[in-house]
Amino acid sequence: MNDVLTGILDAVQAVDPLLRVLIAAVAMLLETSVLVGVIVPGDTIVLVAGVATTSFWEGVALVGAIVAGSLIGESVGFWLGRVLGPRIRASRMGRWLGEHNWQRAEGYLRRRGGIAIFISRFLPVLHSLVPLTVGMSGYRYRRFLGWTAPACLLWASAYVTVSGVAADTYRDLADRLHVAGYLFVGLIVAFLVLVFLVKKILQRIERRHLTDPADDQTR
Repeated sequence: MNDVLTGILDAVQAVDPLLRVLIAAVAMLLETSVLVGVIVPGDTIVLVAGVATTSFWEGVALVGAIVAGSLIGESVGFWLGRVLGPRIRASRMGRWLGEHNWQRAEGYLRRRGGIAIFISRFLPVLHSLVPLTVGMSGYRYRRFLGWTAPACLLWASAYVTVSGVAADTYRDLADRLHVAGYLFVGLIVAFLVLVFLVKKILQRIERRHLTDPADDQTR
C-alpha cells in the first residue's frame, strides 16, 4: 500500500505547483457555473490538489485559487441567471436536471434568503443551481457575494487542510510504519463520511424549511 500511495503522491507533486493551482481554480470555475457542477467532481479535484501541498503557503495559495475560481464561476452563474435564466431553465440541460430541482432551489431561496446561498455551497445540485436562481430572483449581486464568499472559503479550507494534513502525516510515517498508507486512506474516508453526514443534515434542514409554513425568510 505504501509503495502505491507514494507513487501516486509523487506523480501529483511532480506537476508544477503553479499549474496545480491553476487547474484547481479553473475546475472550480467550471463546477460552480452553468450547471457544470452537476458533472465536474470539484471535491475530488480539490482533494487531489491538496495532497500535493508541501507547505503552509502552498496551501494558502491553493485555497485562494479555489475560492477565486468558485466566486468567478458563481458570478458567471448569477449574471447568466439574470440575463438568460428562463432560457437556461427551459434548455435541454435545464430539463434534464429536473423542474423539481429548480423549484427546490427557488423555494429554499425564497424562505431562507442569504442563509440558503451560504448552505447551498455544501449541497449537491443546489450549489450549481442556486447562483442561476439567485440571478433570476432579482437578489442584489453584492449581497449574493457577501453570503457565498465565506461559504466558499470555509469549504476550500476544510478540503485543503484535511488532504494536506493527511498527506503530511503519511510522508512522516511512511518509512517507519507499514500501515501508514491505510491511515492516510482512513483519514480521507473518515473526512468524506463526515462531509456526507453534514450534507444529509443540511438537506434535512432544507426540506424542513421548505415544508414548514411558519418558517420566515432570513436575509
